[in-house]
Amino acid sequence: MSTAAANEADEMCASCGIPAGDDIKLKNCTACYLVKYCSIECQKEHRSQHKRACKKRAAELRDELLFKQPEGTYVGDCPICFIPLPLDPEKSSRRPCCCKIICDGCIYANHKRELEELQVKKECPFCRTPLPKDNAELERMVKRRIQANDPFALRKLASDYYEEGDYGSAFEYFTKAAKLGEVQAHQQLGHMYVEGKGVEVDMKKAIYHWEEAAIGGHPNARSNIGIIERRHGRLKRAVKHYIIAANQGLDIAVEQLKMCYVKKMVSKDELEEALRAYQRAVDATKSPQREAAEQELEVFKA
Repeated sequence: MSTAAANEADEMCASCGIPAGDDIKLKNCTACYLVKYCSIECQKEHRSQHKRACKKRAAELRDELLFKQPEGTYVGDCPICFIPLPLDPEKSSRRPCCCKIICDGCIYANHKRELEELQVKKECPFCRTPLPKDNAELERMVKRRIQANDPFALRKLASDYYEEGDYGSAFEYFTKAAKLGEVQAHQQLGHMYVEGKGVEVDMKKAIYHWEEAAIGGHPNARSNIGIIERRHGRLKRAVKHYIIAANQGLDIAVEQLKMCYVKKMVSKDELEEALRAYQRAVDATKSPQREAAEQELEVFKA
């Protein structure tokens, strides 16, 4: 088919053949984007003819999205110093007032400034809201964020319900948070579907949520998918996931790639490149300010 003929076909309903016009608006098949229809009725009528090609192209589009290297990780950058946040949650903290994740380096710098200025009222390093005086005020802050549909606050509430054993409520709020773009909520939903807590065991849904988390930059979720792919003998797909996760700085993925190298699933060059990318990702999260904070914490623990 010539380019002109293909373009002409693109502007016709795939079912009835009616061309697009001022009074005829064609809409893409949202699963594959290969064809267009003038109505829902035409789309339903053409379904049996289109189903196979649609499913194949939809899977290809999904893989293109899934195997694209994320620019960073789901935790993002510290909103103060703009340096990538480490994957280790112990090296940063989420503020209850604004729900921003602040790195330990910026928290340390802010604390040091308050001491130097003899500032009595302690404030959030980001939004400058006074820190809560007690647990009651902390709970009020969190409640306000939940009422505002803050994705993290909803996910935190879901986590609390989960720890209490209220899996039904946990699932409800993880789902709400996931729909609002909270990547970690997708990771948790995947685990709930695997464990059958609050829902029926459903590996298909678990993989879907882990894929959504992986696309959103969650290397642990991607590692989970890699393990499943490997168990099913889809070794090339598993290795792709491990490499992407290693590039994001996930140490578990590096160990998985080392095992793959021993079993000749990856080449020496592939492993070495992944190790270099892993180290670059880890180094990108470091700064003199963060190192000073870590040293201060070690002194405090001692």
